[in-house]
Amino acid sequence: MLISGDRLVDVTITKGGDIDHVETIRHDGSIMRSTFPKKGPIPHDAVHYIVEQEIGLNKGFWGMVAQGHSPEAIQDIAKAAGHASASRAEIPEARIVELIQAERLVECFEADCWGAPADGETFRSVAQTACSYSFVATPELSDAMIERIRTRVSALMHDWTQQQEGGKFQFSWPDYPDTIVGNLPANIM
Repeated sequence: MLISGDRLVDVTITKGGDIDHVETIRHDGSIMRSTFPKKGPIPHDAVHYIVEQEIGLNKGFWGMVAQGHSPEAIQDIAKAAGHASASRAEIPEARIVELIQAERLVECFEADCWGAPADGETFRSVAQTACSYSFVATPELSDAMIERIRTRVSALMHDWTQQQEGGKFQFSWPDYPDTIVGNLPANIM
């Protein structure tokens, strides 16, 4: 388990035109650069940061990046370890359970922010269905936790959509909710 306050990576997501860019600087000084296509109005991997941080998923996407894996390698690891999709429905290996939980919940929170938010009970039901189709347990989601994540994703969406190309979203992993000031998920510049 990660110890609060130990930063393993510093991340910068830079807004692009058709693609966004991510730069990760690890504690050992190594740098990883990658790009990812836009899936919606906000960076999908930034939503991962918010969801994984709030729920405490230390072995989700950003935890795997901190361990030294590139986003491309994480996709390959997930496929090899039984990531459940419509064409590959099987029980995943334990090492990727938090990664899959994070992915399902990120999808739920993205859909939630793009439309009218559901009440807590309905949101949990949708999340439970998404997780069950991927053969993973649904993390505990209190009404307060759902609202905190919604608030942070909404703030990100507001700030990110105001940015021109070249705008940046920066954070450190791990970083814990008690170190965040206000509702903003991280520094948007």
